[in-house]
Amino acid sequence: MRWLSVLLLLGAAGCATHGSSPSSLSAQSFGPDSARDVRTLVLVLHADGDGDVPAAFADAAHGIADAIPHARAVALLRPGYRDVAGNSSPGMRGGIGGDSYTPERIAAVADTIARWRARYPQARTILVGQSGGAAMAAALTGLRPGLVDGVVLAGCPCMLPEWRRYRAKQGHGGFATPVASFDPLMTVGGVAPATRVALLVGSNDTDTPQRFSRAYAEALALRGIATDYRVLPGRGHDLLRDPDLVDAVRRMSADPAGMSRQTAKVTP
Repeated sequence: MRWLSVLLLLGAAGCATHGSSPSSLSAQSFGPDSARDVRTLVLVLHADGDGDVPAAFADAAHGIADAIPHARAVALLRPGYRDVAGNSSPGMRGGIGGDSYTPERIAAVADTIARWRARYPQARTILVGQSGGAAMAAALTGLRPGLVDGVVLAGCPCMLPEWRRYRAKQGHGGFATPVASFDPLMTVGGVAPATRVALLVGSNDTDTPQRFSRAYAEALALRGIATDYRVLPGRGHDLLRDPDLVDAVRRMSADPAGMSRQTAKVTP
C-alpha cells in the first residue's frame, strides 16, 4: 500500500513540475561566473528551520567554491526561507516536523536547479543537502532523474516515516501529524543509473542516527547506483562545513566514475 501511495505522489509531483512554472528561488553564489570557467556546479540545500537561515550556510557554500577548482557553488534558499543578507525565496515554508518535502516544494527547487544548470551547460552538477535539505535532495534525485549528476547527503532522514516516529518518541512536537512529504527511500527506484551518491553521517548524530541513511544507501547499491556511505567518528549532526563533506564533493567533481558500483561502502 505504501508503494501505491508513492506512485500516486509521483504523479502529483509530475503535474506540479510541468504546470505553472514557479518563481526562481533566491540564492547566493560563489566562484567563477563565466560559463566557460565553470566545470562543476554545486547547489547546496540547508536544513529545516524556523525560516531564518544562518550566515554559516552561505559560508559553507563559499568554502566549497574555494576548495574545488573551477567550481561555482550556490547556497539555495528553499521555499519560504530567508537569510541574514536579506534574500528570501517565494513560496510557503514547511515546518521542522518532516512536512517540507512535498511535490510543490520539490518542484520549485528542481526547476531552479534546472535554470542554474542551463546557465552552466558544460558543468557537472552536484547537489548537496544537510538534514532536511538532504531529505529533499534525495527525493528530488529520484523524482527528477538526470537533473543532477551527483548528490551528497549529510545527516539525512532518508527513511521519513521511521525517522518521524523516532523524533516523536523523543518528545519533539509536530512529528506525529500525518504529512504529504515524499519518503526518500521510496523514490530510490527513480534515481538515474549514472548518478553518484555519497552519504555522510556522524557517529554521534542523535537527530538523524545512521540507520536512517544506511537503509537508503543499501537500497541504492542494490540498484547498482554508485554509492559511498560513510560514518564519521566523533561527529554530530551538522556536517555542512565539515572537511569530509567538502572532500566528498571534491572526489565527485574530480573523479565521478571513481566510486565502486553495487556496494554501499561504510567507513567506520
